[in-house]
Amino acid sequence: MDLAAVLRSKGDDVITIAPDAVVSEAVDRLGERRIGALVVTDNGRVTGIFSERDVIYCLRQSGGQVLDWPVSRVMTAPVITAEPSTPVLSALALMTERRIRHLPVEHGAQLIGIVSIGDLVKHRMEQIESEAQAMRSYIQAV
Repeated sequence: MDLAAVLRSKGDDVITIAPDAVVSEAVDRLGERRIGALVVTDNGRVTGIFSERDVIYCLRQSGGQVLDWPVSRVMTAPVITAEPSTPVLSALALMTERRIRHLPVEHGAQLIGIVSIGDLVKHRMEQIESEAQAMRSYIQAV
């Protein structure tokens, strides 16, 4: 299975924000949508990712003034992305190795979705359960 299959299952809705938006707006958007990250785009091009982790680190280091900073000052860049053809297990390994929880998916230079580590684990567990059920059915039929 690849990331395209995960996106077909979970949907391809991606919440983005501009690099010149203020951090307080980004925090509002995260809370409003109950999500952990926003993809930062400039003229349709992915330039970074803004996550809860970014906010926490900056608040700890610089205090509440960070809420007035532009997202570009707080975001993680360059962003790690993947292609829709990336196998789920490869994406999980990449996310674990790089210690990231969100992975934008691009086809060429076009953003087509985002997956979280939770999305990938859920997809993998469903796949394992399906394989186990097929094995049980096969054993019972023999």
